[in-house]
Amino acid sequence: MSKQHGQRGSGTDRADPHDHAGSEVGQGGAHDEKSGQAHNDSKGGGRHEHGDGGIFGEKTELIFALLTGALTLAGYLLAKQSIGPGWLPTGLYVAAYFSGGFYTAREALENLRAQRFEIDTLMLVAAIGAATLGAWAEGALLLFLFSLGHSLEHFAMGRARRAIEALAKLAPEVATVRRNGTTKEVPVAELEIGEIILVRPNERLPADGVVTVGTSAVNQAPVTGESLPVDKEPVKDVAAAMAGFDKLPAKHRVFAGTINGSGAMEVSVARRSDQSTMARVVKMVTEAEAQRSPTQKLTERFERIFVPSVLLLVVLLMLAWVVIDESFATSFYRAMAVLVAASPCALAISVPSAVLSGVARAARGGVLVKGGGPLENLGTLTAIAFDKTGTLTEGKPKLTDVVPADGVPLEELLNVALAVEKQSDHPLASAVVEGAVERLKDKLQALSLGSVESMTGRGIRADLGGEQVLIGKPVMFTEMKDAPIPEDLAQTNAKLVDSGRTTMIVRRGTRYLGVIGVMDTPRPAAGEVMKQLRQLGMKQLVMISGDNQKAAESVAKSVGLTEARGDLMPEQKLDAIKSLIEAHGKVAMVGDGVNDAPAMAKATVGIAMGAAGSDVALETADVALMADDLRHLPFAVGLSRATSRVIKQNLWVSLGVVAVLIPATIFGLSIGAAVLFHEGSTLIVVINALRLLAHKGANS
Repeated sequence: MSKQHGQRGSGTDRADPHDHAGSEVGQGGAHDEKSGQAHNDSKGGGRHEHGDGGIFGEKTELIFALLTGALTLAGYLLAKQSIGPGWLPTGLYVAAYFSGGFYTAREALENLRAQRFEIDTLMLVAAIGAATLGAWAEGALLLFLFSLGHSLEHFAMGRARRAIEALAKLAPEVATVRRNGTTKEVPVAELEIGEIILVRPNERLPADGVVTVGTSAVNQAPVTGESLPVDKEPVKDVAAAMAGFDKLPAKHRVFAGTINGSGAMEVSVARRSDQSTMARVVKMVTEAEAQRSPTQKLTERFERIFVPSVLLLVVLLMLAWVVIDESFATSFYRAMAVLVAASPCALAISVPSAVLSGVARAARGGVLVKGGGPLENLGTLTAIAFDKTGTLTEGKPKLTDVVPADGVPLEELLNVALAVEKQSDHPLASAVVEGAVERLKDKLQALSLGSVESMTGRGIRADLGGEQVLIGKPVMFTEMKDAPIPEDLAQTNAKLVDSGRTTMIVRRGTRYLGVIGVMDTPRPAAGEVMKQLRQLGMKQLVMISGDNQKAAESVAKSVGLTEARGDLMPEQKLDAIKSLIEAHGKVAMVGDGVNDAPAMAKATVGIAMGAAGSDVALETADVALMADDLRHLPFAVGLSRATSRVIKQNLWVSLGVVAVLIPATIFGLSIGAAVLFHEGSTLIVVINALRLLAHKGANS
């Protein structure tokens, strides 16, 4: 009976899913030292990364910096008060050089071995130059402020990274598994697909899987960002559920790292620990740090020109004593001060710190952003295209309209339609059955049917008490000469079709009972989401759908879109995205990450809905909303907008300080003051970026 309703309702043409089976997801999600080092190297030199700690652990660099300050202050006070032997202040300054220059020298040597000439090298040269001039106190002050700024910067950046790493620790390390008729605890890494694990009340789930026994409500916020627990119940066909885990309804599917409620459950393991949704999210977020944003690429190109220019200026300033009446020591000191002032430390860290904080905050809110590019682009675009079915709508038709013909009781129309449609498993039939049962309640009648026959592409025919019942497309009845459709019923049907409904007319014998309208209804939150997106600055909200134009327009109007484009084949969806890019420069495409993959790939930013547990959605999308909840979209856009603002603010601060300090040091500003302003600006941009970790959104 699966084809009984063949083509009676308007379908939605969707693109064929792209095959990503060859894409390796990778092993695990923990951000260990090796993966962290690899990541650091990919960013161009491990800039500002000291992940190995030291004799005092991760605070070693900060302790060394504070020791440098204490030694510098002691040396200054002894020299000022002429206390102790004359060599003692210098000895303290030398010790300060060691403690303050240890990490700086080590990083400078690493950079030089990799043929890089960066800020650490510039600072070390400036400190050595100050010592050569006998300005030990100023050199020690330089190293103190630089090492203090560096250590505080590393500490602050570590907070953003730890926010990501914390995701990996959400899943428990052991699981209670049933083996050979007994239960025992085993490491999560040893769980095999298909094994049954026992989940007690209020425990974290150790693996992705399918509920086989028990009911409960699970807090999925760690993975999907959903604010309310999701009810879970056993699946009927475990084998089929395991095979189609990606498409399994949320009520049957659970994820590692989520928190069980008050009910005990048994779960069949669907994925190994290193392939769980949580593990893959952590791995992808960690990799996203290395994905440079457009602004970051621009600043790096700027640095490649700026640094050699500064070095040339420093050489010229060192030779100033040749053409003006001053000592070599004065020229050299000025050159070193300019070297310190012009070092683009704040510029180098301004964009990566904002991107890292933004990606970490998004992950904590159930939104996976694959790097700085998508994060920054999403924050600057003004147009978004939406797929209709399953994105703006529920993805399944519902009974929306029941209009009896004149003199026909509503209960008769619903009971007849219910009795006949129960014989079909077509989605439209299911919608009629569910809607009729809900509306009839205590007026439900048990009608006995005789033969049932499908009419392909038209509808269904059944025998009811000796009378023939026909339910189907209006065109089926216009082809019958025995009893034409009454004019008022035809007008009612036309109005429903114009409003985007798929209609079916019901006839019993020669008597028309009425018309039924079904529709894939909009998600309840869609209207509010569009309102929030407009408030965030989105000017063009467009639906691109394979469904008929009237159905697309009806949904678009009900949720508040600016435009609807229906009757689109997959290649026409691509053309629609191209036209939006031409008109608006950038456009995001929101879809399910599978059927909409081509259009999402063409868009500036592809956004997948309900990506939790879906391999294809996680692999293809630039941004993945882990929960099947449209309300996460304004949060993602708002966070991206905030990240773009922070990036601009950081660039203004970092470039502004350099622009002021270079002429100031040329005209006499001391090295100590230059370092103070320089390192102060570095801390300002990092602290400003860390504000993103506290960003509030719709799913905070």
